[in-house]
Amino acid sequence: MAGPYRLTSESVTEGHPDKICDQISDALLDAVMAQDPMGRVAIETLVTTGTCVVAGEVTTACWIDVEDIVRGTVREIGYTRAKYGYDCESIGVLTAIHKQSPDIAQGVDTGGAGDQGMMFGYACTETEELMPMPIILAHKLAKQLAAVRKSGQMDYLRPDGKTQVTVLYEDDRPVAVTKVLLAAQHSPDVSNEEIERDINEYVVEPIIPSDMCQLGVDLAVNCTGRFVVGGPQGDTGLTGRKIIVDTYGGLARHGGGAFSGKDPTKVDRSGAYMMRYIAKNLVAAGVAERCELQISYAIGDPKPFSVAVFTFGTNRIPEEKISQIVAETFDLSPRGMIEHLDLRRPIYKKTAAYGHFGRNEPEFTWEKLDAVDAIKSAAGL
Repeated sequence: MAGPYRLTSESVTEGHPDKICDQISDALLDAVMAQDPMGRVAIETLVTTGTCVVAGEVTTACWIDVEDIVRGTVREIGYTRAKYGYDCESIGVLTAIHKQSPDIAQGVDTGGAGDQGMMFGYACTETEELMPMPIILAHKLAKQLAAVRKSGQMDYLRPDGKTQVTVLYEDDRPVAVTKVLLAAQHSPDVSNEEIERDINEYVVEPIIPSDMCQLGVDLAVNCTGRFVVGGPQGDTGLTGRKIIVDTYGGLARHGGGAFSGKDPTKVDRSGAYMMRYIAKNLVAAGVAERCELQISYAIGDPKPFSVAVFTFGTNRIPEEKISQIVAETFDLSPRGMIEHLDLRRPIYKKTAAYGHFGRNEPEFTWEKLDAVDAIKSAAGL
């Protein structure tokens, strides 16, 4: 058993510059998937003061209105007035898009992986979502921060924001939330004291479970005392710069590949989704309390380069048996993963804020627990 320790994870709101980029990239991907499910997309977005740049590779028979999609996404996020420092109507939209390299396409066309690399999936019994508690709470706080802004309950808030949650662990189990940190962009007409009072009442108290607050929660809001200049005016944003926010909050390993803007032939995305799906079903089946899977691919090869299972001493059956179950139960070729999770659909913009994992919504097929019975049968549980 491990002694007491504290673990921290962060999240960001949909108005954070990097998340604006992720959502634009995935909105453009969705526009292609809606018309051409076999389209190839690898789009990167950059935002800065008054500007949005979209670049990358798109191979499709359909046409999408890039500028209209960019402006619509920025509008939906909430950057609708020039005084926010970024305005959907007045930003300049620059595009630099070309086709996928034929050298890559010849390997993908036959069902092979779109690139080399390694991906991880993780699940644990800490929360009902089978996710680490710090990242789940950080996401819920970020989502609540956006909700009270959009509802008008805290109408002085602006779209940019970040959250951070520290959880105390004893014997490898979460026992208390000890610190919460929030940064919330706001109008210049409100005091930090008012913001802190409202955030505690309308954001923190509805989200942090009361039974996790018995040691007292240290709340810090806008630590510099002011957060008026935010969004792309305050910080340049890039697609794929919040990969830890997107996954497990740093409490599981990461292969390094981002998700947003990539169609499912890119195993950075489909491989990570499949590993989460398998890890979650293994944990739900009672095979282990914590499970992490790594998979790797070579470009153009439909077969995984390697598959590894780690259960950190929480397994009920040998890890070698778990590896055998994974190999015999699931098709881990790119085509097999895409078909099993039904990934050739316009489902991706929704994933681009508040985490790709731990969300039991219809589009998130990698969160389904439909393999539990098969795993239990194979494991003899």
